[in-house]
Amino acid sequence: MSTYNWLIRREFWENRAIWTIPAVLGGLMILVTLFGKVNRISIPLQLPSQTVGGGFLLAVGVTFFVVMAIYSTWYLLDCLYADRKDRSILFWKSMPISDTTTVISKLATALIVIPAVYFAAADVTSLLMAFILSVRASSYIGGALWHADVWLQLQVLWLYVIATSAVWYLPLAAYLLVVSAWAKRAVMLWSILPPIAAILVERWFFGSQLIANQLWDRTVGWLVLAFHTSPGAGWQTTVVDNEAIRTPASIWSFLDIAGFFSSLETWIGAAAGLALIAAAIQLRRRRSEM
Repeated sequence: MSTYNWLIRREFWENRAIWTIPAVLGGLMILVTLFGKVNRISIPLQLPSQTVGGGFLLAVGVTFFVVMAIYSTWYLLDCLYADRKDRSILFWKSMPISDTTTVISKLATALIVIPAVYFAAADVTSLLMAFILSVRASSYIGGALWHADVWLQLQVLWLYVIATSAVWYLPLAAYLLVVSAWAKRAVMLWSILPPIAAILVERWFFGSQLIANQLWDRTVGWLVLAFHTSPGAGWQTTVVDNEAIRTPASIWSFLDIAGFFSSLETWIGAAAGLALIAAAIQLRRRRSEM
């Protein structure tokens, strides 16, 4: 375990963007809240204050999640490629650290550590923004942002998102590691060419779209499986301007834990991810230089 801790620290030393990007993003959001025209914010009074507060916290978290997804993709493509490009791989191979340990540490950094850093930054940013809004905006908006149970539910949501997205996106992350370990140049191009070529060949010769559909499902299917996306039990209805708005009564009613972990798609993807991780390890072992 100490070896993995040391390797993850190494990733922080060599990739300062892991913490600088969320820090800059949070700073920009705080500046907007501090100097923006928040007094013009208008929220229907019919909406429960917990719904308003939860919506605010969720919006901040989603913003960080989108930026995190983009950065994690870039990190996975670059992490093994950069070692070969600057030949630092020769130094690391001289250390008593196996290629398996190195690859897994980078995968864990992308799927667990980076999301944890971003969601911690989202929490700090949310607290500071809530404080500023409490001072600058109306008392209704300010009071809506301070519900201890909503904050607790949000922490559970972040942990759930990290766990389920790591499992669901394992094959995509492992594929990016394979490309990073194999490509001699233009890793971004090589990451998108094979899927596009496979989609076109299938379309031209078989007239079907199975590969394209599978890639699309793997990209957005996590939301469908991990969460209750359609209104049902545990949702509440609020009438605003003669229009019914349905929202989850709590975060707990929004999570679909059983549906996600009982899905065959989840575990087929995980198995494919493990196979691709093994391929990335073998490529790391055989390709030492550019």
